[in-house]
Order: sequence, then structure tokens, then C-alpha cells
Amino acid sequence: MTGFAASLGPSAYWYLARATGAVSMVLLTASVVLGVVGTVRYSAPRWPRFAIDSLHRDISLLVIVLLVVHIVTSVLDGFAPIKLTDAVIPFATPYRPLWMGLGALSFDLLIALVITSLMRRRLGYKSWRATHWLAYASWPIAILHGVGTGTDVKSWWLLALTIACVVAVVVAVLVRIARNDPRYAGLRAPALALSIATPIALAIFTLAGPLQHGWARRAGTPASLLPHTFVSSVRPPAAATTTLSRPFTATLDGTVTQTSAPGGAIVQISARVRGGMRGRLRVRMGGAPLEQGGLSMTGSQVDLAAVGAPAVLQGRIVSLQGHQFVARVADGSGSVLDLRADLDVDSNSGVVSGTLTGSPVR
Repeated sequence: MTGFAASLGPSAYWYLARATGAVSMVLLTASVVLGVVGTVRYSAPRWPRFAIDSLHRDISLLVIVLLVVHIVTSVLDGFAPIKLTDAVIPFATPYRPLWMGLGALSFDLLIALVITSLMRRRLGYKSWRATHWLAYASWPIAILHGVGTGTDVKSWWLLALTIACVVAVVVAVLVRIARNDPRYAGLRAPALALSIATPIALAIFTLAGPLQHGWARRAGTPASLLPHTFVSSVRPPAAATTTLSRPFTATLDGTVTQTSAPGGAIVQISARVRGGMRGRLRVRMGGAPLEQGGLSMTGSQVDLAAVGAPAVLQGRIVSLQGHQFVARVADGSGSVLDLRADLDVDSNSGVVSGTLTGSPVR
């Protein structure tokens, strides 16, 4: 850890991956809505049909560009073991294989749409049309991918954005059903039932799955990446009072590991805390390895599970100098704690020891 260069805030790649994923969902929704509107021959003086078709095509191409950025930044972030091939080969990644696989499948369908559109004259209208309709399946698959593996799935803004996208597509489909050709009247009832049942099923799945505690583990996140893997051995007594309401000084001992990742490396510290406070401390830092040893930090996560505390405190490193760091952690009830760690690291054995002091932030 000698020679760490301090850095504030998570990796820029992480933020970019989140942003491009959310924007891609919105644009893909817009593309689907415009495609459905085009099938009902909608036109208006200010929005002639050729303009709608052109906008539909341009948005679809922009979605592809943003998805490529989303994939590349997710790989470069280095936190999860994701490779570029995982973006096109479904269900091959060890990180949340089902939900990441759905994302790859959605991307493959969009690529197929672009390729067949470029070869439309050679394929013929019927073949192109069949592929085009199949590509519409990329939207619900992408929604499931985002809900199942999205970092911000529990954030109100992403939930609101997802609901708005689902409502927009459902309304467009209902309009399409209402203006269906009389020759296909027999398909109207099944299509209507499917368009209503699908968002209801998605809502039930979201409430029962991704919004529940422990979803990351059930979704297939490797144990080494779970932020609370170490908490199971720390069971707060039912009537215990937390020691985190006052300053404390404690000793810690544990292990430190460094693993390579695309574009950098991840250093992880897992230690027991004893003395003025008892519990477990886990620190993860990501960044680029330095020639003189250590890591130039681009992101961090700190978790503290204290005996007597009602919840795990989470936060990040705000200052780093050599083997010393300062972190700020908080829990859902509003408790905020500043931690200072002075570490002694044996790089040969991977053993770490030292002292941990904590001060509540009023």
C-alpha cells in the first residue's frame, strides 16, 4: 500500500457506466415508441411520417453508440469481473450471469437490427420485417437487465425513469392495438392481455426481488464482491446499545489482498476490530498500480459492522496517505462516523494490523 495517491470520489468510469445505461434505456424506449407509432401510419403537419421514420432510425443508432460506451466503461471500471466478450456472449460472465446475459442478448438483438437494416435491399422486405419485429424484444430484455443488475435500482429517480419508460411503451402498444387492422381482430384480446400483464409482472418481480435486501447475492454477485459478506458472524445483541455514539479507539487485525482487474487492480482489507469497539471492517480500493508499489486510488468503499449497531455503516475514503486513511461512513438512520486507520501491512504474508479510531459527526 506504500505510495498510494489520494483521490476523492468513486471512479469516473462507474459514473459514466451508470449514466450511459440510464440514457440508453430512455432512448431505446423512445425508439420503440416511434417504431410503434410508425406502424399505425401516424402523421401530422409538423411530424410527417418520413420525419418519424428518420428520427426512429437515428435514435436507434445513437442507442448502439451509447451502449458501446456503457459496455466499455463497465469493463474499464474494474470492480466487477466483466470482459468485452461478455457483452456479446450471453450468460458467460461469472458476475450476475442471468441478468448480465440478458443485457448481452438485448445488445445482440440491436446489432442484428442494424445489420439487417443495412442489408435490407438484399434480404427483402419480409425477412427484414421479421427481424425488425424480433428486435423489439430487446426493449423488455433490456429493462429486465437494468432492474436485475443496475447499481441504482433502489434509487427513486431510476425507479421513476423505469416506470415512465414502461408506461410510454404500454400506451404506444395500446394505441397500436386500438388501431389494428380488422383482419387481425382475433389477436386484439391476447395482445391487450399481454400488454397489461407484462408491466404488472415486472412490478411484482421488482418489489419481490431487486428491491429486497440480499438481492445482490441472489442475483449471482461473486462472494468476494459482496459488501456484507463478512457481516454474518456479527450478530448485534437484541438489547445492546451502540458504542458508536461516542469516540473510540480500537485495534484491528486481518488480511490484505490485491487482485488485478481490467484497467487496474483492487485492494481489499478485511479485519476484526477489538477493544473500544468490536466488529468487522472491510475496505476496498480500486485504481491503477504504481511502479513503486501500491495503487493510485480511483474509487473506494468502506463498510463497518459494529456489535451493538443496528445497521452496517457504509462510506468511502476521503483522505489517504501511505498506510493511513480517513473515511466517513453512515447508516440509514442518519448516524455518521469519521474513521481514522493507522495500518501496519506485511506485504509478504498479507497480514494487516493497526489501530482504528472513530469520532461521531454531530
